[in-house]
Amino acid sequence: MNPFEFVNSINYTKEDIMIDDEAEKEYLPFIVNRQLSYFQDTVMLSNEMNKYHHIDKKLQFHFLLNIVRKRKRFTKWGKPSGVDDLEVVKEFYGYSNEKARSAISLLTPEQIETIKNKVYKGGRK
Repeated sequence: MNPFEFVNSINYTKEDIMIDDEAEKEYLPFIVNRQLSYFQDTVMLSNEMNKYHHIDKKLQFHFLLNIVRKRKRFTKWGKPSGVDDLEVVKEFYGYSNEKARSAISLLTPEQIETIKNKVYKGGRK
């Protein structure tokens, strides 16, 4: 069972899917609270669960399940930008993550594009 099934249950289906200890182990409060924090009507509830992180996972889930109104909520997860540039610079120069980050800050976008073209191996994108 993945964390998004718990979020879907809290937001839309309102079905209690935490039926055994195995499901309780798979419940990740951080992921669920982060997903709920993207919406105006659930951000305060998410913050409350973050304040009371020491409460059992089952109690946290049931609190959110019973207090959040049924509504279809969807948002894409924010991903760090520039990861491709970092990997290209690491491969081209043979740098570690730290050195590649400092090198990216010194390179211009045109230089990064040139490095991408040199490192490109072909194939489908």
